[in-house]
Amino acid sequence: MAARKRPSPTSISTKPDTSDQKTTRNTPDNNVFHLSPPKLGSIFVISTLLCSLHLYLLCFHYTVDAELKRSVLINAALSLVGFFVTLKMIPVAARYVLRRNMFGFDINKRGTPQGEVKVPESLGIVVGVVFLIVAIIFQYFNFTEDSNWLVEYNAALASICFMILLGFVDDVLDVPWRVKLVLPSFATLPLLMAYAGHTTIVIPKPLVSYVGLEVLDLGRIYKLYMGLLAVFCTNSINIHAGLNGLEIGQTVVTAAAILIHNVMQIGSSTDPEYHQAHAFSIYLTQPLMATSLALLAFNWYPSSVFVGDTYTVFAGMTMAVVGILGHFSETLLIFFLPQVLNFLLSLPQLAGIVKCPRHRLPRFDPATGLLTGTKDGTLVNVYLRLFGPKSEKSLCIHLLVFQALACAFCFLLRHFLAGWYK
Repeated sequence: MAARKRPSPTSISTKPDTSDQKTTRNTPDNNVFHLSPPKLGSIFVISTLLCSLHLYLLCFHYTVDAELKRSVLINAALSLVGFFVTLKMIPVAARYVLRRNMFGFDINKRGTPQGEVKVPESLGIVVGVVFLIVAIIFQYFNFTEDSNWLVEYNAALASICFMILLGFVDDVLDVPWRVKLVLPSFATLPLLMAYAGHTTIVIPKPLVSYVGLEVLDLGRIYKLYMGLLAVFCTNSINIHAGLNGLEIGQTVVTAAAILIHNVMQIGSSTDPEYHQAHAFSIYLTQPLMATSLALLAFNWYPSSVFVGDTYTVFAGMTMAVVGILGHFSETLLIFFLPQVLNFLLSLPQLAGIVKCPRHRLPRFDPATGLLTGTKDGTLVNVYLRLFGPKSEKSLCIHLLVFQALACAFCFLLRHFLAGWYK
């Protein structure tokens, strides 16, 4: 879900263009299309805040195996190249999607000149394609033909690629939300079929005396849990949206937390298999973060492109994959605390108990430029009802700070429960 209004099929006409009509590919508007320049200053600040701690822990704080550090840094370098390629390709792709009449209007700017601008959408396809290319090229530098992780790595990429395809199909065909809930189940099939890791869970120490076991093998139930986790992560980002920069912002904040967690786990363990599991997570998270930051440069307020469902489902699936194969799904769910809260708030409407409108967005007042909360059950609206009207940019920053605080809470929780809980 994004803060956009797609033009209806009835808006296509041979009559002169009006503010709420869709233009055809040969109209003068498309021929003189100019995309606003990327907001690189904001992206530099955001990337510095998010990446500095991860790199410090990797290069200076912990003693990391030289070969492993080399692989992570090569992956980081390829991800940086992916950032610049994505930055270059987005304006090109924006022109193509406009030619195909794939644009929307920003609902949160309705009643202002910006609300009449046709914004190219589904630009998440660029991020997804560049991400896959970077991840595939990285195999040349890290994996050998007999690597135990190669099969699962390629299965993970297959699931992510499948989800990108389904997300783009959704953007083109406008699939009903009930169908969207099912799509990730199909996309996880390559991962579930290739998964050869453990299917056990460690019983929390306070419960061992009641269960009678320290380790419980769930068998196929564990794979069911993996599939459900992927479904949740994929859809949770999609429904916690509607503001310029919010979809990508929550992704890069969570990705930064995942990177920090992985480096901390590598630095505090001597188990080579444990190292490889968390390094595997890093190899997919760094390209995700780099390519997402490039798209954020165009999607930050005021947005000049929309990411589309292609991006939200791709980002959710990628983080689900790294959480599953990195064996830290519990930690991932705490990182997703705002998304969990938003899902619980949305549940009455998603379940059909309460009427669910197509766009569950806050109400925009053109006179003040502020958003006010509606009765819809989303974290965005609840936040506005609790703390009063805010501008779209301010609200997005507040929600991203809340996302960062949820990640910090997870680290504190792990610290205080270490040795007692597990």
